[in-house]
Amino acid sequence: MDQNILTIVMVVVLAALIFFMFRSSRRRQKQQSELQKQVVPGATVMTNFGVFGTIVSIDEESNKVELETSPGHILTVHRQTIGRVETSPETVADAGADVGAAAEAPAVEGKPQYGERIGDADAEQGNGASKKTDE
Repeated sequence: MDQNILTIVMVVVLAALIFFMFRSSRRRQKQQSELQKQVVPGATVMTNFGVFGTIVSIDEESNKVELETSPGHILTVHRQTIGRVETSPETVADAGADVGAAAEAPAVEGKPQYGERIGDADAEQGNGASKKTDE
């Protein structure tokens, strides 16, 4: 009787392991196909070995991608070495529109600009609050 229960438990555990193995495999295939859909010219990507670049062209027949890592420097890598897509061309175009709108926004009175030192702002206004004297 004990051997029958043990056998049933072992079969159930084996079935659960097989189920989770197929489930993770399907999820990984889905992620890979979504990544390959995002790999288009103009997208900023990172390779599996940590090189960032912008896709210049894709050769579908030989599965090669040309990456521009810096202006004038082109690397040819296998398509499967693309680890992740940092930005797609559509995202870059949207972000460019947002940056232009932010640059035109007027500065708020009394608050320092990004990167401006607070002590410099006080000195320009003539407050002198940040200066210390030995008197």
